[in-house]
Amino acid sequence: MSLDAELRTFFESRYAELPAASRAVMERAAAELAESGQAEHALGAGDRAPRFVLPSAAGGTVDLDGLLAEGPVVLTFYRGAWCPYCNIALRALQLHHEEIRARGARLVAVSPQIPDESMSLAEKHDLAFEVLSDIGSDTAKQYGLAFDLPDDLAAVYDSFGIDLPRVNGGHARTLPLPATYVIGRDGIVRWAFVDTDYTRRAEPSDILAALDAL
Repeated sequence: MSLDAELRTFFESRYAELPAASRAVMERAAAELAESGQAEHALGAGDRAPRFVLPSAAGGTVDLDGLLAEGPVVLTFYRGAWCPYCNIALRALQLHHEEIRARGARLVAVSPQIPDESMSLAEKHDLAFEVLSDIGSDTAKQYGLAFDLPDDLAAVYDSFGIDLPRVNGGHARTLPLPATYVIGRDGIVRWAFVDTDYTRRAEPSDILAALDAL
């Protein structure tokens, strides 16, 4: 099963169970974000990837220059451990991690959540790749991915028991668009996936194809 099919199946099994009022807020916010054109203006293929130095769930820091010194980089942005779609996508990447490494590339995942949350996520799903914390979403902003949740959508998330102020270190409303980049050793983005729809993610087979094309 493709990642997209797995995500669609999960969506169809869960979305109808949400309260109608919550669904209405979520659908309106999703439409507004899509219409904003942010995905089209985010970093894309041919752009130079902004450098970053971020804390790792495993301890210490990871910087893009250090990663690129070893080979191409697959950089994926996700919302957090509280997002089931993110968890499905990260598990799919883990299943293809060895294939990514076999192509000489490094895979790193970035979210705005605090390192403790990232560590719990990595341990829960046995992730063998680096999971980094972009508290305040400064790196996501450089890539054109960060956006603020509308007040009514933030309230819906709160009603679901999602404690964004805690997991995001006080930066409750700022999240990244789902995005994945394949960055060449020269620091140039060679392939990009960016979508305002958090139920859609980069297909691992497309990532591998982009690495093969380098």
